[in-house]
Amino acid sequence: MSDSIKHECGIAVLRLLKPLEFYKEKYGTAFYGVNKMYLMMEKQHNRGQDGAGFASIKLNTKPGERYISRVRSIAQQPIQDIFAQINDRVNKEFTEHPEYADDIALQKKHIPYIGEVFLGHVRYGTFGKNSVESVHPFLRQNNWMHRNLIMAGNFNMTNVKELFANLIRLGQHPKEYTDTITIMEKIGHFLDDAVSKIYKDVKKEGYSKNEASPLIAERLNVAKILRKAAKNWDGGYAMAGLIGHGDSFVLRDPAGIRPTYYYMDDEVVVIASERPVIQTVFNVKFEDVKELEPGHAIITKKSGKVVIKKILEPLERKSCSFERIYFSRGSDAEIYQERKMLGKLLMPKVLEAIDNDTKNTVFSYIPNTAETSFFGMIETAEASLNKKKTAAILTGQRSISADKVTEILSERIRVEKIAIKDVKLRTFITEDSSRDDLVAHVYDVTYGVIKPNDNLVIIDDSIVRGTTLKKSILKILDRLNPKKIVVVSSAPQIRYPDCYGIDMANLESLVAFRAALELLKEAGKYDIVKEVYDKCIDQTELEDVYVQNFVKEIYDPFTDEQISDKIAELLSPDNINAEVKIIFQSVENLHKACPEHLGDWYFTGNYPTVGGNRVVNRAFINFYEGNKERAY
Repeated sequence: MSDSIKHECGIAVLRLLKPLEFYKEKYGTAFYGVNKMYLMMEKQHNRGQDGAGFASIKLNTKPGERYISRVRSIAQQPIQDIFAQINDRVNKEFTEHPEYADDIALQKKHIPYIGEVFLGHVRYGTFGKNSVESVHPFLRQNNWMHRNLIMAGNFNMTNVKELFANLIRLGQHPKEYTDTITIMEKIGHFLDDAVSKIYKDVKKEGYSKNEASPLIAERLNVAKILRKAAKNWDGGYAMAGLIGHGDSFVLRDPAGIRPTYYYMDDEVVVIASERPVIQTVFNVKFEDVKELEPGHAIITKKSGKVVIKKILEPLERKSCSFERIYFSRGSDAEIYQERKMLGKLLMPKVLEAIDNDTKNTVFSYIPNTAETSFFGMIETAEASLNKKKTAAILTGQRSISADKVTEILSERIRVEKIAIKDVKLRTFITEDSSRDDLVAHVYDVTYGVIKPNDNLVIIDDSIVRGTTLKKSILKILDRLNPKKIVVVSSAPQIRYPDCYGIDMANLESLVAFRAALELLKEAGKYDIVKEVYDKCIDQTELEDVYVQNFVKEIYDPFTDEQISDKIAELLSPDNINAEVKIIFQSVENLHKACPEHLGDWYFTGNYPTVGGNRVVNRAFINFYEGNKERAY
């Protein structure tokens, strides 16, 4: 409902364990892997629509034959664009060479994208430029097959500057200052070292250069390379990589911030950012898809052997709760139930806000991702209404008439589709006054279902900046002439920036932060702002492990309700007629709804890695100094 939060990204990794002839015979095509990758990427398009990339590796090719293919796009529909390009190229080859049609060996030798190892990626351009050069997968090329590295990830690092400086100390000269390049070059450095060492060993054992290649592939210890490379990483990540000869891996961060799921049988090894994607594409049961443990990597050797290794010591598990509230597909069995519970747990506050008057209240939701929480809220509202009905009937005892019983039983919770987003409407004018007028018409509303004495309850996933809520949603809802508008957020107040993948890099854009500042002014306590700034400055030279989050002191003087009421005041348009109330989920209830996914740093300021505190303090310093740079 408020401004959309963008986040990076989604990964898909597929390894075919059988010869391509097997898939041709069983599934009718040697392009089985490419088809499955298309489905896995398309079913993760919710995770990123600014760009997409695809890479494949052919196993056991001869020298001089192309074995790596890659295609990337930032088209308006990048996934479709990628696979249209692949399809056009494949069809061209078949048209020009009809002899390829039933010859899998010729197809593999001459047609790009066919292969046994695949990596796909979808992204939002939340960090750096959204040019095709910044779209994953990234490729580190080398004439040595074993030193080619293809990488893509769903991640943000809090300490990119430090990692980049380490590369310089190693004598490298990275071609670009980005987190992905920095991570890839770090892994590449230790990959080069490992390949060189094995090569020297096999030469001492008397093998020729030609004979060395398969031995390097066999002996390469991917887990050891990852342990060395990831030693100083601080962030949230699901990092995927393919090595030129055919090894592949996915490494998950030690706090389990970013999600990673896998499935394997005797035909395939599959890894993706979301469980239902694997379930749907490969038609497998919920329990067959496993979650990769934090700090672990799933590694598939060229031979097809799969191992899961602990790479980093796991930290306290803090998987991102925003995945549960908003990002991940609601078709996941666990996420669906969690979102319903989020709605149920909000209902007592909602009933209080409308004085338990469900008869004169209409319930709805914006956007569609809030629908599941809405269902949970309505179930609880219906349960509450049923108690009222039962009490009314019992109070009447035998004297109550049949008509009165019918009247009592006929009362229903009023559910309507109130606001519908007009996806075709683009706010293409950047001038503020013109743009604001257009923004106010992005949603259509349903007229005729709200009476003047009605309350209108609207549930959303989260309220971040509140810009669209103030400039559009509340204005158009007020046209329906409700007595009171209650905006309900299934997420708690977002008070702190995220630095692990969500595009919330500064403080001043967060409406909860702005509300706290206003309350400090009104209470005559604004000097706390300077005190917090000084404390943040004093920590700039400390090691991350000693840094504290002093920004919490901005919120400490106030209750959650005081901040919620101030947010409602800040977001209410000047000429609105209805009373506006905003209700946020409590952190306690968030944990009740998502007990296995306790990452809540954007709400509480309790960052899961040491780099988080440095980032939030830097964000506050930037705010205080009027610096518009990102905090990470």
